[in-house]
Amino acid sequence: MIDDLHIFAGSGSPRLTASICAALGTEVARSDVLRFSEGNLMVRVRESVRGRDAFIIQAVAFPANDNFVELLFWVDALKRASAASVTAVIPYFSYAKGDKIDEPRVSIRARVCADALEAAGADRVIALDLHSPQVQGFFRIPVDDLHALPLLCDFVRANYMYEDWVVVSPDIGFAKKARYAALRLGAGMAICDKDRPAHDENARMLNLIG
Repeated sequence: MIDDLHIFAGSGSPRLTASICAALGTEVARSDVLRFSEGNLMVRVRESVRGRDAFIIQAVAFPANDNFVELLFWVDALKRASAASVTAVIPYFSYAKGDKIDEPRVSIRARVCADALEAAGADRVIALDLHSPQVQGFFRIPVDDLHALPLLCDFVRANYMYEDWVVVSPDIGFAKKARYAALRLGAGMAICDKDRPAHDENARMLNLIG
């Protein structure tokens, strides 16, 4: 029942939370995020969640560190308020890109974040288009990885009909999703051979396959 759940908006996703609540015919649960002069923040749940299912919607996007720590505080606050369950809804989980050791002596950042969410008390995670499926395996709690690609493909097909479509995957890792999009759109497909010589946002496309 919708009356048995409370949906809270983190400061990283207020508009999305409002849209979700409007679609469900409910109100955004009352809460505060307080920021202090030295950079600390505090979250405050302003209504009872005892025995109810609580959802906190918080994208881990820029500023990623602030938003992720805030998410941990939300989970902890809701658990301490005796919520029956706490679900972290993460529309964009930027640290999911750190899903492997790609050079010596680096952290698997996605695993560290997964451990932190579990330690804070999250009962479930709902994410959208995680960077890779293996991130789900970093959690010992249920993780639902939702996909926007079907909706995006339907929107593109309804609004931008062209002949000789080609869906291009930026690298090998995205080839499966690109193939799905190509089949749904009735398009051709190509794959880029990508190289990233440094840990920055500058990638090089070396070859185009297809």
